[in-house]
Amino acid sequence: MIHHQIRLAMRPDAPQGKVDEALDMLRRMGREIDAVAYWSVGRDVGGDFDYGAMFAVEDIEGYRAYMHAPLHRQVDEIGLPLVRNMVSHDLTDDEDPATGDLIRQIHAERFAGDPALVALIEGLGSYEGSSAPGGGS
Repeated sequence: MIHHQIRLAMRPDAPQGKVDEALDMLRRMGREIDAVAYWSVGRDVGGDFDYGAMFAVEDIEGYRAYMHAPLHRQVDEIGLPLVRNMVSHDLTDDEDPATGDLIRQIHAERFAGDPALVALIEGLGSYEGSSAPGGGS
């Protein structure tokens, strides 16, 4: 399994209606992207973030399908302009040491093929983790 987790701190001026729309879109991802085995979207507790989401997929091919799903890109377009800071991490129980490199490769391909997505991310105050452009931190 691969668990993809994001934590989001919203911009102070983000309209709550737009935030709610973005959270609803994240929930749609969990329900509608076939590669997602299970998911959770809600308030982030115990840190400097407002909301979080976790999507679990079975394997690297499921991860690729999840990352490249058109609905995922729609969520980026709607949600990222509302976000001040974001952290994205992946946890896997796959013992293959290449899995981490494959995850980073999927993200690199996604960013290389979508300059508008990179521009959205560059508009964030901070963005860290396994999916950060340029290989992550």
